[in-house]
Amino acid sequence: MGKMYFTIEPAPRHRLPLYKTLLCVTCALILIVNGISLFHNLQSLKGANEQLAVSSRVAERLQYLNVLVLDADSGARGYFISGNEIYLGPTRAVVTETEREFRQLEKLLENNPIQLKNLQQLQALVRRRIAIINQAIDVYRHSGLDEIVNIARVSDERSGMDEIRLQIVIMVREQNEAMAARAARFYQEYQKAVVMGAGINAIAIVVLVMFYQLVRRSFVHRAAVEHALQLSNESLESMVQQRTEQLSVLSRHLISISEEEKMRLSRELHDEMGANLTSISMDIAAVTHQLQKTDPELAAQLRRARGTLVETVELKRRIIEDLRPSLLDNLGLCAAIDSYCEDFARLSGMPCETEIGPDIDGIAKAGDSSLSIALFRIVQESLTNIRKYAKATQVSVSLKRQADDMLVLRIIDDGVGIAAPTLAKPMSHGLLGMRERALLLGGILNIRRGRGEKGTCIEVYIPLRGRGGRADVPPAPGKVSSTLHQREGDHTPSSPPCSTHPHSVPDLHD
Repeated sequence: MGKMYFTIEPAPRHRLPLYKTLLCVTCALILIVNGISLFHNLQSLKGANEQLAVSSRVAERLQYLNVLVLDADSGARGYFISGNEIYLGPTRAVVTETEREFRQLEKLLENNPIQLKNLQQLQALVRRRIAIINQAIDVYRHSGLDEIVNIARVSDERSGMDEIRLQIVIMVREQNEAMAARAARFYQEYQKAVVMGAGINAIAIVVLVMFYQLVRRSFVHRAAVEHALQLSNESLESMVQQRTEQLSVLSRHLISISEEEKMRLSRELHDEMGANLTSISMDIAAVTHQLQKTDPELAAQLRRARGTLVETVELKRRIIEDLRPSLLDNLGLCAAIDSYCEDFARLSGMPCETEIGPDIDGIAKAGDSSLSIALFRIVQESLTNIRKYAKATQVSVSLKRQADDMLVLRIIDDGVGIAAPTLAKPMSHGLLGMRERALLLGGILNIRRGRGEKGTCIEVYIPLRGRGGRADVPPAPGKVSSTLHQREGDHTPSSPPCSTHPHSVPDLHD
């Protein structure tokens, strides 16, 4: 036989369509170009602002330098007139101040050679004027005011100050012309940036419109798909809900049929089989009495057979009690629960405390038989689960009527408890059966942790008004849970209970 080879093809990769990829790349490039343009414009604006600030500071420094020289000259004249040296304050500080201003101006004009040359000329004029003022002060101190007047007649002092002012005016004018040239160049660059930005924005708008169309198409398609999916989900949810309701109705119907079948079997076992066993027992007793003297060995065998028959009768009684508790029909729900709890305590070896309200039997008798058997089966199933899985040391069963016409059954143990997944989604047939029995009565069943977050607490709430109709809505689970937590520690009934401890109930033999 030839060999067979199978080729496993890789899963197809979902890629973005080419036109969408090109649009994405184009949009990214537009954004990059726009960012570069904005950065360039910001740098140009920053440079223009810096140049403007430098020009303004140069003009201010030049004006301040002129003021310093004028103050020094005025101070010297005041000293010549009054002879008071207090007027020489500006004159003494003029050298230091002017040299500091010249250093600042050199830093501001370091990139402008022409202005630096003008600044050197201005510095020479200022230094010469300051030297002349200092010489005049020395002459005044040695020769007096007359000599100063003579010197002023022959010298032209105004020409020195005019040269300084003229040099300052020239430098300020050149600075303003440079600033105007920079402003014009910046305006041209700004116009280019505006045109480029407008073009980039137009292209970006076109790309965004195309993107909008693509997104709109995708959104419409996705909305149609989501709508179809929603319709499908609603159809599935409706179908699941319908099937769940059908299964729930079928489950409750099976529970009712099961109880009816158990009742029929128990009656047949009690009536027919019980009568037959009783007749056999009487016949064996009569024959045994007749054979005691003639054949003691055969009489002994008959006595053993009668003992086996008595055990069979007891077995039959237990079967009947499991199928349909006779105490439930003869003495009522209170006695049946007490008796079963007593048997549970005897067989399991753990105490089982019962607390049943005094009006429970009246309520059970006033209603149909489904209430009594459902509550009894819930107690029976709960105690069976506790005996098998809980590993508890103490159990309590309470059945009371609340003021709001609500019948409350509570079974609490201190065992290992039920796991959280089982509490959230109980899949046990026993738990499901108890829930269905509660629903059959129009009530609800809650399962939670017991006292002190230990063990398990099973609570059943059965409404007494309009019981049996599904139109009556039981309390919301959240509201019920809050009520349970408030009453968890309260075990003292408002009225004397029917029974607070297990009591002995006589065995009924056939």
